[in-house]
Amino acid sequence: MRPGWFTAFRGILWREGLRFLRQKGRFLAALVRPLVWLFIFAAGFRSVLGLSIIPPYQTYVLYDTYVAPGLCAMILLFSGMQSSLSMVYDRETGAMRSLLVSPYPRWFLLGSKLIASVLVSCLQVYAFLFVAWLWRVEPPLWGYVAVAPALILSGLMLGALGLLISSTIRQLENFAGVMNFVIFPMFFASSALYPLWRIRESSPLLYQICLWNPFTSAVELIRFALYLQFNLNAFLAVGGCAVAFFALTVVMYDPSKGLWRKRGA
Repeated sequence: MRPGWFTAFRGILWREGLRFLRQKGRFLAALVRPLVWLFIFAAGFRSVLGLSIIPPYQTYVLYDTYVAPGLCAMILLFSGMQSSLSMVYDRETGAMRSLLVSPYPRWFLLGSKLIASVLVSCLQVYAFLFVAWLWRVEPPLWGYVAVAPALILSGLMLGALGLLISSTIRQLENFAGVMNFVIFPMFFASSALYPLWRIRESSPLLYQICLWNPFTSAVELIRFALYLQFNLNAFLAVGGCAVAFFALTVVMYDPSKGLWRKRGA
């Protein structure tokens, strides 16, 4: 990386870090949301579903152990969307225009923004895993190291999706509604809360939707990595979606090709 490029990357990373530190409610919200699912909802699901819901390839018997990787992916999803919210805000204030007219290519600027948001997201995930460890969710010690690449790749995919969505939104007020239409269907129509084989038994149509849901691949990639396993299909799906989403984002943020030109922005 050229010296000037490294300075630009460090500046974007530093700006994202300062924004995260100043928004303490953002960290608390990202941590409390999955903990509510882990402490409250998981207890209800365990009592209703019992201990037989763990799929054959797992050796764990507690529902909260099964659902914890899905909650890690939830943190990445919400964090990626919230980070993209700042892009809409920067567009309204004019800060993003100053960023995009810099001599650096768009893919580098957007990629730097994406990487910065993913690093912040991973810190939130590890904070959640620490609290989950106190709640008897105890993956292998090396699992905390092995899951890092899965978190980064999944965060890149979900963050790129958020950037892609932000490129189509002009007003900050509209972003919250769009987030609800994206986050909750992706989360519930996945294997974050239930194993895929159980979904297939109850609803074949929902099972097919879950298979085509990129969030399902992110959940499975994190779940396998956390317990020192590797899911090749999930890795290829998450990697392919990350590249596709980011490529579309670069195109959409081009003033001469994306929606900006069509809308006169």
